[in-house]
Amino acid sequence: MGLFDRLFGKKEEPKIEEVVKEALENLDLSEATEPALTEAEEVPQEEAEVKSSEEEENQDTVEESQDSEPAVEVHQEEVEELPNSEEVTEEENTELLETVEENSSEVLEPEMTQVEETVQEKYDRSLKKTRTGFGARLNAFFANFRSVDEEFFEELEELLIMSDVGVQVASNLTEELRYEAKLENAKKPDALRRVIIEKLVELYEKDGNYDESIHFQDGLTIMLFVGVNGVGKTTSIGKLAHRYKQAGKKVMLVAADTFRAGAVAQLAEWGRRVDVPVVTGPEKADPASVVFDGMERAVAEGIDILMIDTAGRLQNKDNLMAELEKIGRIIKRVVPEAPHETFLALDASTGQNALVQAKEFSKITPLTGIVLTKIDGTARGGVVLAIREELNIPVKLIGFGEKIDDIGEFNSENFMKGLLEGLI
Repeated sequence: MGLFDRLFGKKEEPKIEEVVKEALENLDLSEATEPALTEAEEVPQEEAEVKSSEEEENQDTVEESQDSEPAVEVHQEEVEELPNSEEVTEEENTELLETVEENSSEVLEPEMTQVEETVQEKYDRSLKKTRTGFGARLNAFFANFRSVDEEFFEELEELLIMSDVGVQVASNLTEELRYEAKLENAKKPDALRRVIIEKLVELYEKDGNYDESIHFQDGLTIMLFVGVNGVGKTTSIGKLAHRYKQAGKKVMLVAADTFRAGAVAQLAEWGRRVDVPVVTGPEKADPASVVFDGMERAVAEGIDILMIDTAGRLQNKDNLMAELEKIGRIIKRVVPEAPHETFLALDASTGQNALVQAKEFSKITPLTGIVLTKIDGTARGGVVLAIREELNIPVKLIGFGEKIDDIGEFNSENFMKGLLEGLI
């Protein structure tokens, strides 16, 4: 079963035999109900007489039981234990109500604090702006067209580009829809609504090989993080450190962005906050030397996950390329097969500019995955489709918000469901 069918299910028309069978069943039920109601309303007189005689016998039995003294004594003892409602003062009644309210609030408060978002709820919340923005444009688009013609496809391509799915995605999708419209002889725009969503899913699905899982090692796993300043790279590292430590892993951070003093201080603060060690060097130190110190400490101390923060001076690509190449050589000197992951942090709110950054960084260093940040505050989540189509770099981590646990492994099914739910 394809991704689209897993998310939204197949649209199948009911068979005529099933429709007829359901209609007959409904008809039988209605006919059977009416006589039952009529019989219930007309109670025979004989049954009424039997009922009255049974009531008389019950009364006699009650009178006989009242002659039994032990039963009366037990009953009186039980009554004496219970407070007389007439003797309870208004003040005591108020105190009783206050006690009940306090107890009920004590029971409810822990239940409220235990409520946590599921992964799908985080995707739904984070993609709300993207989903509603895209959905509103799509609904307005269909409302403006009464027929499928060339103008329809041109306007659709422009709408998709405005939704930040990328020029290539928009062009490919429009061409496929032209072919689909001819094949299905579609005359009305609504006939293509489901096809548009299905094609978007298929474009992301490709051959079904997402490669979204993070390549954790049995021993030391080394993650190198790159990206321009201000995209949330250092914050993502801090949140991941918390996540992995909570999972029982030994985590260490390396502040290799020595070009900017604020970056070192920020990572050091995250280390203090989540209680993980941070390797730093003197001001303006060689980033590769700081990485070497971190590598040696990680091996000596049996660290499970080492995360390395780097500079993001994309405006000076030559220097950045030389710096990253040197860091790579130092890493391989200690662990030849490392880094196991090279993540590019991208701010989803920058839309197509994020795609430009991904293209430039992929020229500088091999990338194994994307960390998509700030998706909860933007309507440009469609950039994930553009990155998938044009660069084929998988999104592996996603930031859902500002809380310390608002980061997690990317899941394409959760993402596509959160992005497109309700549009069909």
